[in-house]
Amino acid sequence: MQETVSIDAVGERGARAGHISSRARAALPTLAEAFCAIASALLLLLAFPDHGAWPLAWVAFVPLLYSVARRPRAAASFVSGWLAGTLFFYASCHWLTYPMIHYAGLPAWLAHPLLLPAAAAGGIFTGLFALGLARLCARKGAAALLFAPALWAACEWARLGAIGQLWNAVGYSQAFEPSLIQAARFGGVYAVSFLVLAANAAIAYAVLKRGARSALISLAAVACVGLLAFAAWLTRAPGSANEPAAVVIAVQPNVIPDFRRSETEYAALRRRHFELSDAALRALDEGEAAGGVTAARPPRVVVWPESPMNFSLERDRRFREEVARFVGERRVSLLFNSLEPAAGGGAYNAAVLVNEKGLLAAQYDKIRLMPFGEYVPLPRWLPGAGMLSGVVGDFTPGERYAPIPLGATERRAQAGTFICLESAYPYITRRLTEEGADVLVELTNDAYQGDTAVLRQHLSNAVFRAVETGRPLLRVTNTGISARITPRGEVSDETGRFAEAVRSWTVARSDGGRTFYVRFGDAFAAACALLSLAALATTLRGRRPAQV
Repeated sequence: MQETVSIDAVGERGARAGHISSRARAALPTLAEAFCAIASALLLLLAFPDHGAWPLAWVAFVPLLYSVARRPRAAASFVSGWLAGTLFFYASCHWLTYPMIHYAGLPAWLAHPLLLPAAAAGGIFTGLFALGLARLCARKGAAALLFAPALWAACEWARLGAIGQLWNAVGYSQAFEPSLIQAARFGGVYAVSFLVLAANAAIAYAVLKRGARSALISLAAVACVGLLAFAAWLTRAPGSANEPAAVVIAVQPNVIPDFRRSETEYAALRRRHFELSDAALRALDEGEAAGGVTAARPPRVVVWPESPMNFSLERDRRFREEVARFVGERRVSLLFNSLEPAAGGGAYNAAVLVNEKGLLAAQYDKIRLMPFGEYVPLPRWLPGAGMLSGVVGDFTPGERYAPIPLGATERRAQAGTFICLESAYPYITRRLTEEGADVLVELTNDAYQGDTAVLRQHLSNAVFRAVETGRPLLRVTNTGISARITPRGEVSDETGRFAEAVRSWTVARSDGGRTFYVRFGDAFAAACALLSLAALATTLRGRRPAQV
């Protein structure tokens, strides 16, 4: 009898273990589903810089959407989406390992795995998208693909809110095709992502249903996407006055970061900034003389990029004297990146404008600091946090969205100036525009990431900030890519990578017009989030098998 009980107990434990194993297998995607996730990640990767095969974004999600809608299992779909997102973010942001290896001194075998947690954090939101879509498809069948565009836009919006990153949102893949991104004036980059996902969902529906009726529905949906993009293209962006308000001279000095330089070498690099600026001003003078220009010229503003050299107007007396001498002799203003003191002994990563008299005329303090680059996002009482702050830096964030005046006349233009990765945060340029910016000016330095895809990926952020706000954007970089971007997202006057260059651009006052996005912000993304939550709420009531 005891032996029988023992055998029965063993059998029960075995059955229980088998049931758990079966449930675990059911929570994982099949090999075919994993292949679909990987295919979507690779197709999307190819759509982004530096690959630049942007049309692939319009079909990249089809494998993932197809596998989720065909067999909508919540846990397995989440894992599939997480896999796709993690692979995409790891491969498209692989440039993050460059500063780890070349500046932090980490061995490559350690730097590459260290990128994985950040990529996995971004991938969670692709997983949540796939999870939500699976629940909708389980309830409503293939027709639930209709909700995919709104669900995706909501997840991108949530990603920015939750982890503070919107890098390589799907819409950015279309940045260099102005005819396809005008919807950003209404809904930001999320609106362009919505259109891309709508086309993907329509194609996935046709592949899934495989019938004449489903093909017609898909064609109609794709046609609607095209019409919406075309209608956005026809709308007028805010304009500018005809009369020039200022001439901006952008200097790209091409300073490669090196913390072992001597003071003599730093002095030579400072001279390079002044010499490039002076050469550009002389070229302007010669051009005006050759053209017989006699009218009063607009004020000139020389702009230097975000610098790896830690200029400091307040703390470096010799540098302050050099700046005062230069602006006085050349009768120009100088806008540059400077390390400026903050209250309580801290420091601002600032953009300062020194006028023709050598006086500090305006200052913008960087508001959105880079975690583990400009501050340590850890409480000071945590053991080791103080030591880490000493290594990384501990800047004080700015608080005022104050445009910088270009010139001293009443007709001067206001420049909404921002620094480096602030271009990845739409609300910053939106607020600067609300405060009266006529033109946007970005000071940035991508030298720490090397000659990698980050250069054009970062530029794609600036393109969308120009379209969203309806303002021209002047991008002044240390090592490239400097460029002028129109309010419609057209990029011109690009500089080469890792080369000295100068550019001269005329700016004017805006007509005061404001885009829908400037007036209402992320209203479109919020509407997508509300629609998605309402749709998902219906899946909480009862269960019924869906006919896919």
